[in-house]
Amino acid sequence: MSGPAAPAGARELLENMLGHLGFAFTLEEEKRGDDVVLHVRMQNPSRLIGREGETIDDLQFLLNRMLVRGEEPAQRVIVDVENYRLEQQSALLDEVREMVERVRSSGETVELPPMNAYERRIIHQAFRDDPQLETVSPEGPSRLKRIRVRPRRPAKS
Repeated sequence: MSGPAAPAGARELLENMLGHLGFAFTLEEEKRGDDVVLHVRMQNPSRLIGREGETIDDLQFLLNRMLVRGEEPAQRVIVDVENYRLEQQSALLDEVREMVERVRSSGETVELPPMNAYERRIIHQAFRDDPQLETVSPEGPSRLKRIRVRPRRPAKS
């Protein structure tokens, strides 16, 4: 497989975490766009996904925090279980498209519903090359933030 591999120790760390939690699973490393995905295959994935993805979000957050070494930022690792993240991403983009089209037609700024960091990253990546729109996240320590989608401002020359 070409492209970046998961940061050193990420796979082993996730295997240990899931093993200590008593899950029976297999782990595959995948490349999705710019991301490295550790994909968990298992029976009864809902136990690891949790209600509305809370458990998998927390597991991914914890894994990425543990991978940070000092000041150097580690490459982000996405944890997916039985393609839950792919389905979540598709549903999120479908939900947001209608609001984004309002920005295109009206020129007004639209504020999206509160989202976690993973969801915000999906939105920012989906629209980063859009010539008409830009997405802006507010600063601050809150885990849930509202992205603003607005007409792209002309570049200053």
